[in-house]
Amino acid sequence: MPNPWTGIGNPYTRQEVIDRLNATLAKGQPIIAAGAGTGISAKFIEKGGADLIIIYNSGRFRMSGHGSTCGLMAYGDANAVAMEIGEYEVLPTVKEIPVICGVHATDPRRRMWHWLGKVKEMGFSGVNNFPTHTIIDGHFRQVLEETGMSVQKEFEMVGLASRMDLFSIVYVATPDEAIEMAKQGADAIIAHVGTTVGGSIGVTSAVVSWDHTIKVTQDIIAAAKSVNPKVFTLTHGGPINTPKDVELILSKTSADGFVGASSLERMGVEDSLTQLTREFKNVPWKRS
Repeated sequence: MPNPWTGIGNPYTRQEVIDRLNATLAKGQPIIAAGAGTGISAKFIEKGGADLIIIYNSGRFRMSGHGSTCGLMAYGDANAVAMEIGEYEVLPTVKEIPVICGVHATDPRRRMWHWLGKVKEMGFSGVNNFPTHTIIDGHFRQVLEETGMSVQKEFEMVGLASRMDLFSIVYVATPDEAIEMAKQGADAIIAHVGTTVGGSIGVTSAVVSWDHTIKVTQDIIAAAKSVNPKVFTLTHGGPINTPKDVELILSKTSADGFVGASSLERMGVEDSLTQLTREFKNVPWKRS
């Protein structure tokens, strides 16, 4: 049953979230999860029918007009920012949709079992591994791995969340990471293929091809399903930006749905505010 104190809405148990997502698929619809950096975003994402809302620290930067990659930088306490957005903006605003908390699992200052207890107590129905070190590569990734900020911490956080009856929807960038996340009990695995293109602050040159996107996504899906055939698999990032893009990636892979952050929240605001302002400016006026 949903939260007995309210009769509706958060928090949901892990199984309740799984059941809701299976019900979406049973209706022949893709699973759509959306990032929300503000209460009003969450309110209207819910009204649009999304299946999950995920709160990332990057949402605050994104909705302040900055690139989502700010969420990976030392511009604030990622865990505290996600908790604050949830407590004061999103959880009091949404009515029924499950809300997922982004957790920076590699933060060495936090006892993860203690932090996940706070996440659950606040009324979140699950966790996501963001900021995630899975999307960092090269020399810097090696440094992180060797200095106590390994992706292994993210795997361990997901395993702990599973034991605490928290739903987990997680980012991975490789098939090997998908396998490990599935072994840890992740309920939904997101194939992250890079920063989203387009808009005012999306990437323009650091863009991966559609062929690469399709192949990597399907490889990650196959790896995850090899461990748990029932795991949900979703797509994210790179050239996947519009509903038509999502239609394409879902037709070319066996993914169950899509996670939109910049592509849903930021792009919706950019396009609608620009057009609406232009319409106001085009109102006829004559001095009397």
